[in-house]
Amino acid sequence: MTDLRLDGRVAVVTGAGRGLGRSHALGLAARGARLVVNDADGEAAARVAGEIRDNGGHAVDDDGDISTEEGADTLVDTAIEAYGRTDIVVNNAGMLRDRAFRNITVAEWDAVVGVHLRGTFLVSRAAFGPMRENGYGRIITTISPSGLFGNFGQTNYAAANMGVVGLTKTLAIEGAEYDITANAIAPVAYTRLTEDLVPSSARETLAPGRVTPLVLWLVHEDCETTGEIYSVGGGRVARVFVAEGPGAAPPDNSPEALRDCWPDVNAERPYVVPRNLAEHAGEYLTGLA
Repeated sequence: MTDLRLDGRVAVVTGAGRGLGRSHALGLAARGARLVVNDADGEAAARVAGEIRDNGGHAVDDDGDISTEEGADTLVDTAIEAYGRTDIVVNNAGMLRDRAFRNITVAEWDAVVGVHLRGTFLVSRAAFGPMRENGYGRIITTISPSGLFGNFGQTNYAAANMGVVGLTKTLAIEGAEYDITANAIAPVAYTRLTEDLVPSSARETLAPGRVTPLVLWLVHEDCETTGEIYSVGGGRVARVFVAEGPGAAPPDNSPEALRDCWPDVNAERPYVVPRNLAEHAGEYLTGLA
């Protein structure tokens, strides 16, 4: 079996000082990629970059705030100045400010949306132009099952994550012409963000290193998959998708008719998985032409 190598590729990883980001950075470097290790904790970023260099790899560190335009642009500029290009972006930086919705503050909302959604947008935007010029790019976004399925006390986190899903799917559409793929991963892992939610007995089973192989495959040039979402943890990987059921067309446009066919409206099968808005709209336009 041929190893998947990333020799010559340049990767930017945000939130790479610990946990999942550190695991991804080390994994990319072990496969030959040259790294820019970003983390708001500059000492942590420097340690990971140093670890990569000690193992014979190439890495520089960056402590910029990726929720700001300047920080995101400088991060990508650092990659280009150090290595001449940017091929891979792994948007991993994250934070939690959990609070029941009735108690959440605007500051707690803005902080989480700022890092997860705004930060992912800013870093991806900074890299997208150079990737287009090079005719190649691989973008990974990181979300959470909390965003996909909801979780008490995480309205800010969930909303930001689903915003990232929409961003990722549209990036995939706009990047296709330039061999730029974009995919989202929803990790289940034992990290600083989840240690209060996941039992310590699952530390090894849900180690960050069991998520990284998916990242390494999705960013490889042989992987053409784009616009998808994957749940990953404990060695298990599963595609997650937004689907539409068969629906129903009540005989007259009234709430009473909807009431009477409500079970059909909520039926789950057979379902379709539209790849873009045009495919979704086509379901409504069929037969109208």
